[in-house]
Amino acid sequence: MTDRQQLLRALDALLQPERFKDYGPNGLQVEGREPVRKIVSGVTASRALIEAAIAANADAILVHHGLFWRGQDGRVTGWMKQRLALLLAHDINLFAYHLPLDAHPELGNNAQLGLRLGLKADARFGEQELGFLGTRVSGDGFVDAAALSAHVQQALAHPVTLVSTHGRAIRNIAWCSGGAQGHFEEAIAAGADAYITGEISEPQAHYARESGVAYLACGHHASERYGAPAVATYIASQLGLAHEFIDIDNPA
Repeated sequence: MTDRQQLLRALDALLQPERFKDYGPNGLQVEGREPVRKIVSGVTASRALIEAAIAANADAILVHHGLFWRGQDGRVTGWMKQRLALLLAHDINLFAYHLPLDAHPELGNNAQLGLRLGLKADARFGEQELGFLGTRVSGDGFVDAAALSAHVQQALAHPVTLVSTHGRAIRNIAWCSGGAQGHFEEAIAAGADAYITGEISEPQAHYARESGVAYLACGHHASERYGAPAVATYIASQLGLAHEFIDIDNPA
């Protein structure tokens, strides 16, 4: 057992949120009970996750996508009221870390995504160095983008949208989980043969065709399932907490 402040200090020390310019508050977003015995991790602080955490007798929830974002409507109505009401009624702490959870070099979403895909990072790129650039751990490349796409789809158990006009071999692979389609040009400039992320927007298809760099969108949720449980497992082992990862299905 630990307490809320000790858990917050441990998470902040590990993820260093002060280093990032982010889209919302990192750390403790909703204050619950002081003693913490069990933590549940998940991707998003949805009502379904909160209800599952209540059923699991959790004292705290750790997520990548919290409740509060820059520029959102500040009124506590609808879905926001429902989620907050559950957290407050059951006195559960909500911890959320966005970019810090993407960026951690061993436990973050991008590091864990690379591990899942059998990729090793040799460099970082892009704004706040969120993107990873590297090669396959085995040392072999992929014969073409279609082979890489099949590998990603199998590893993540999620459909992949592939845009590629060239059948050349793929060696240098860039990746950045979630909604990181805006980093594609930076991945191209970094020397990638292919770029893996969660989503695709209209411009990226044109950039892929014109640059010859393959673009793979493998699902926002599917690419970010790994950081929160990795961090929570590590912290739980340090503080003597019980931990459970609850994956709420999301096709996005």
